[in-house]
Amino acid sequence: MKFIFQDWKVNSTKGRIIMVFFRLANFGIYNSFYRIISIPYRLFYTFFIEWVLGVELQWRTKAGKCLALHHGQALVVNGNVVLGSNCTLRQSTTIGNKLLSDGSYTTSPIIGDNVDIGSNVCIIGNIIIGDNVKIGSGTVVVKDIPSNSIVVGNPSRVIG
Repeated sequence: MKFIFQDWKVNSTKGRIIMVFFRLANFGIYNSFYRIISIPYRLFYTFFIEWVLGVELQWRTKAGKCLALHHGQALVVNGNVVLGSNCTLRQSTTIGNKLLSDGSYTTSPIIGDNVDIGSNVCIIGNIIIGDNVKIGSGTVVVKDIPSNSIVVGNPSRVIG
């Protein structure tokens, strides 16, 4: 039960609902028996969370504890993204891979612990964002960000 409710304290009502459903769907990654019997649940999850609530947080995304979703609308997180512990995601944010000129895709971003991501942020490509990073609203991140940074702008630039 700890796994299912590990994000409860850092979220409000909508974030709590999304995160409980996400953790239940995500549980199959770590438990092979559950992986097989959870297929109908994951279909329900996709319908309810993505289509009804408007948050595309794919069930196979790897997320550390205490993931906070603020306003949770128009959020898109690719299933191959890795999110560290104590991360905050806000509305209208996209985190995913990038289409290359040869038709292939890059890997998805790896985001460290204690990362605070503002609204309308776009993080794409094979990049690593370090620990304790704050990303300002409207920032477009397409290159690695060192730990303990404040990042803003399009293109992104470290200001602190």
